[in-house]
Amino acid sequence: MNKIGLAIALAVAAVVGVVFGVFPKLDLDLAALFYQPNTDMLRIGGEPWVEHVRDAARVLIGLIAAPAGLAVVGKLILPRRRMLIPGRAALFLLLTLALGPGILANTILKDHWGRFRPFYLTEFGGTDGPFTAWWDPRGTCRGNCSFVAGEPSGAFWTLAPAALAPPQWRPLAYGAAVAFGAAIGVVRMAGAGHFFTDVVFAGVLMFLLIWTLHGLICRWPSTRLTDKAVEHALAWPADALRKLAALARRIGGRAGKRF
Repeated sequence: MNKIGLAIALAVAAVVGVVFGVFPKLDLDLAALFYQPNTDMLRIGGEPWVEHVRDAARVLIGLIAAPAGLAVVGKLILPRRRMLIPGRAALFLLLTLALGPGILANTILKDHWGRFRPFYLTEFGGTDGPFTAWWDPRGTCRGNCSFVAGEPSGAFWTLAPAALAPPQWRPLAYGAAVAFGAAIGVVRMAGAGHFFTDVVFAGVLMFLLIWTLHGLICRWPSTRLTDKAVEHALAWPADALRKLAALARRIGGRAGKRF
């Protein structure tokens, strides 16, 4: 999560944004590669293995995030035990997953950016509405729309655990995360679920959010946290509840003696 990565992400956003903004039909041309006009069928989108790939990707993302979730839950239940993984890493992984794919992609953008998915368009046999460029949120799609791509956002989220890899393995981890996101993006494009720009900007936005949170939590001296501070913050609610429960038992015991 250094400035070189930030520069690359911003450059990709600028180039793709300008080119596909000036020539929006490129999105349609790329989507058409997966379409058979004579049969109104997708080339591979309807194949059973596509759904298997999507399911496997969801499981993989869940398995990657599971240790962080278990570490937080375990600390809340057993506040005096050490966390399964360092507190700062657990907080970083869960926050990026919740704010990135969860809120930014699937709640804020997909529910308010009215771009129809390719299979809804008249250009590909649909009946719901016309094509709109990536930058135009004024389409008539009412929810779960095309921009940005949700499942690729989750796949690109693996940039977060990649940022926590040992330094010698980090470039390989970043490459694997980008390849994973791109592969899921191609699968979604093949199923006429998303355009090329939906996938690219899913990756760019996930990187920018992860880069920012990594700086706030781990890198920047003015804001970065320590594992001890995170563990203390997680242990406090459990300790407070335990003290309240003990107080309630004492009050209940005194009341029972009076009667």
